[in-house]
Amino acid sequence: MSIESIIKSKVVEAVNSCYGQGIEEKTVQIQKTRREFEGDLTVVVFPFLRFSKKSPEETANDLGQFLTENIVAISAFNVVKGFLNLVIDNSHWISVLNEAVKTDNYGFTPLAEGAKKVMIEYSSPNTNKPLHLGHIRNNLLGYSVAQILKANGYEVIKVNLVNDRGIHICKSMLAWLRFGEGETPESTGIKGDHLVGKYYVKFDQEYKKEIEALVADGMEADEAKKQAPLLLEAQEMLRKWEAGDEETVALWRKMNDWVLDGFDITYKKMGVDFDKVYFESDTYKKGKAIVEKGLSDGVLYQKDTGSVWANLEADGLDHKLLLRDDGTSVYMTQDIGTAFERFDEFNIDEHVYVVGNEQNYHFQVLSLILGKLGYEWHDKIQHLSYGMVELPEGKMKSREGTVVDADDLMQEMVNTARDTSRELGKLEGYSEEEAEDVFEKVAMGALKYFILKVDPKKNMMFNPKESIDFNGNTGPFIQYTYARIQSVVRKAIDAGFDIPEAALSNLNISEKESFLIQMVANYPTVIKEAGKETSPAQISNYVYDLVKEYNQFYHDHPIAKEENTDLRAFRLVLSKQIGEIIKSSMSLLGIGVPERM
Repeated sequence: MSIESIIKSKVVEAVNSCYGQGIEEKTVQIQKTRREFEGDLTVVVFPFLRFSKKSPEETANDLGQFLTENIVAISAFNVVKGFLNLVIDNSHWISVLNEAVKTDNYGFTPLAEGAKKVMIEYSSPNTNKPLHLGHIRNNLLGYSVAQILKANGYEVIKVNLVNDRGIHICKSMLAWLRFGEGETPESTGIKGDHLVGKYYVKFDQEYKKEIEALVADGMEADEAKKQAPLLLEAQEMLRKWEAGDEETVALWRKMNDWVLDGFDITYKKMGVDFDKVYFESDTYKKGKAIVEKGLSDGVLYQKDTGSVWANLEADGLDHKLLLRDDGTSVYMTQDIGTAFERFDEFNIDEHVYVVGNEQNYHFQVLSLILGKLGYEWHDKIQHLSYGMVELPEGKMKSREGTVVDADDLMQEMVNTARDTSRELGKLEGYSEEEAEDVFEKVAMGALKYFILKVDPKKNMMFNPKESIDFNGNTGPFIQYTYARIQSVVRKAIDAGFDIPEAALSNLNISEKESFLIQMVANYPTVIKEAGKETSPAQISNYVYDLVKEYNQFYHDHPIAKEENTDLRAFRLVLSKQIGEIIKSSMSLLGIGVPERM
């Protein structure tokens, strides 16, 4: 039982003993003591004044006296207004450290039989363009949340839904047919997803030319956008595809395979993976079948033009299109089919969709429609809504080819890490292969940490140069601290110093050392909160605060040069454990840590 839990229990006893009143444990508020005051933990006494009928100071003194007499770990207390500050004995904190040292996967909850089963969908790319910076945030968030939920003891299934059908796919296909002259990834040396993305941009360029020509001939702009020949041809291609036209399907399959091969390379570089990949070209069929059944059951309705809709006015919303006039499906149709397949196959307890906040309405509607269609699990859908990523130069636009390509950005980060490391002379004596491994870890650590340290709900601006700084709240700073700790441990072993499995409990440790152990003790709570909030930012903030404290400790407290052998051994145990937590925390963010930097 944690010291906080013990104190809460004893406060309940104290209020009963001192004032003859029974209270619930959940009413007891405990917080970390502010650094300017003496103490480790603080009890807020204001809620108990109605029982004591005394001043805040008198009440705090009564409770402090009781707790000091009944909890061995409390060595002293002081009162500041209505706050009872408790000083926890050093021996208790050292025992907490020793417990952490001997615990495998400290802070993690092991997977148990009957654990909550959570599915997380992330990435969800379109096969008409390569992944870009926005996809990077999506993938990193999804992967990290999966790691955090696993650490909370959940059974996690990571899935990807590839949006491989629809009008946007047909636009790339048509542009390649018209303007591609048969070029392939092999003939051009261009990665498959980049090649197909090139023709998505080409379609938009030629489409705009056609609109301008129609407007010049006297057509209204809105009408020109609908009547442009390229768009009409793309719409006809979509109808052919849904009808199973062999030539259209063959072209679609060929170009999709190019893109999927390209995606696999990007995912590997990014360090993310999936347990199962779904394709919209499969799931939309089930969605259409469910919609058609909903229509026959009277849950949905059909307009004279043939389109099928859901009426959500009773829920304070509008009407939602599910099938177009020509019978082709929309994103919502596909999501209905995909959700059904997943709940049916895996019997999941919760489904988390990692999708940008511009789709908030979409997932609200998805849950409502699934409920109307009779699926009891409709309320197990959670939308992890995240904000957009912008660059100092502004927003990105796929159609105009002004996105920041994921592959290019990751390579730029590696190049920057290489240049920075060489400038600092950090990797002398490394083989080229060893050095490249460090460059890769530092680059991806910088990218991932910079993105994941921001609350998912917030929009963010990504600045590559800031992210790779070796100082401040960055991935490389945290990685460097880990490497520093490994260096301390290696040198201690080389010098013949003993690093025991446990530190002696009767040491007189400093306030900073005590505070570091309290941060170690808080790691399991941070993991639980990060899981509860599905927020990697909580892990990021924690590990940054931990390395800041450790670096101050390292600066102020000798380790190898400490003459007291017991104290030196304690500091080595503490350093080693903090190194383990840094490595563990960073793994929850999908970040590797080099042993040397």
